Amino acid sequence: MTWRPRRVRALALLAAVAVAAAGCGGGNTGDRQSAVLVPLPQAAKPHATVPHVVRADPGRLTVQITRPVRVRATPGGRVVGGLVPRTAFRSATIVPVVARRGGWLSVVTTLVPNGRVGWIAASASLVPHRTQWSVVASLRRRQVVVRDAGHVVQRFRVAVGSPATPTPTGRFAVTDKLLTDDPSSPYGCCILALSAQQPHTPQGWGGGDRIAIHATSLPETIGSAASLGCLRAPAEEARRLVRTVPLGTLVTIRA
Repeated sequence: MTWRPRRVRALALLAAVAVAAAGCGGGNTGDRQSAVLVPLPQAAKPHATVPHVVRADPGRLTVQITRPVRVRATPGGRVVGGLVPRTAFRSATIVPVVARRGGWLSVVTTLVPNGRVGWIAASASLVPHRTQWSVVASLRRRQVVVRDAGHVVQRFRVAVGSPATPTPTGRFAVTDKLLTDDPSSPYGCCILALSAQQPHTPQGWGGGDRIAIHATSLPETIGSAASLGCLRAPAEEARRLVRTVPLGTLVTIRA
């Protein structure tokens, strides 16, 4: 990754940042604070065609959606939803490919529950990319490790979900990289939104069920189990995360 983030004109997307992440605040009224979100651009290595074989080297295959495509529960099976070229936060829709079966690609997407994959036709209008980035979070260690081509480039402590609202574990994808207009908001400066969903939203919570890695206005909680499911990171680490990690990167959250 060599691009530098550039601030584009702010877009008032869905008005509340809580739609992007469920466990970002901590249970106080500030959790529902509105913020303007600014999507950051994607930088990855495009390939001319979708490779027939998914290889670990020179990187994991991701595909960018350029036209609406149906997502199915199994190859050629029941339709569970559709992917469009832009996410709800106006980022490019880029999903990681984790398997291939005939003319079908298995992808990680928000359209299926945690722990499952969706299937899209390899013949769809797709722009392939390769990425050597990966993110692994350990809830026990309350730590996030970021690697590029197998080399550790970031390692930092995070706050994790409380016992009542635990952070979900599994294999997820980066869906959006967002800047806020207010670093003092509960989400801090920036958000790395994930495909993960919080199945244990508190009663009365209206902020959505998406999980993210983000900065925080409560840095004293980092290292503790205090959130509604999101991973709260130090501001400088969150900034670096959204500057470098490409859309579609796999994020593994372990117990």
